[in-house]
Amino acid sequence: MYSDIVMEHFKNPRNVGVIKDANVVVKVGDPGCGDALLVFFKIVDDRVEDVKYKIFGCGAAIATSSIASEMVKGKTLDEVLEVTDAKIAAALHGLPADKMHCSNLAATAFHAAVNEYRKPQAPPVETKDEN
Repeated sequence: MYSDIVMEHFKNPRNVGVIKDANVVVKVGDPGCGDALLVFFKIVDDRVEDVKYKIFGCGAAIATSSIASEMVKGKTLDEVLEVTDAKIAAALHGLPADKMHCSNLAATAFHAAVNEYRKPQAPPVETKDEN
C-alpha cells in the first residue's frame, strides 16, 4: 500500500519539534479526516533557515510533513511556493488515492507560512506621555 520511503518517513520523521524564535507559526487542518499540522519557520534573508512541525494525523500525514520539511529547508520563499501536493507525493514515490489529501496539508501549511511572513506589518503605534 505504501512505498518504502513513505514508511521510512513515517517511522523516522524528520524535523519534528518547535522553533522557539520562529518568524512564522501556522496551523492548518483537514476537518474531513481530523489531521492537523502546526508549522514553525525560521526565515533569514527570504530563505527557510529552519523548519519544524507538530503533526496530528495518519501515517501518510506524518510522512508527507516529514518529506515536505526536507524539501523546503534551505530554500527561498519563492521555491517554497513551488512545492505542491503532487511534488510531495512524487517525492514519496506516490500515495494511495485516498491519502492524497494528506500531501495537501503540508503544501497548504508551507504556502500559508510564506504568505503570513510576507504580509505587510502595521507600523508601531506611537503613544504620547500624558504627564
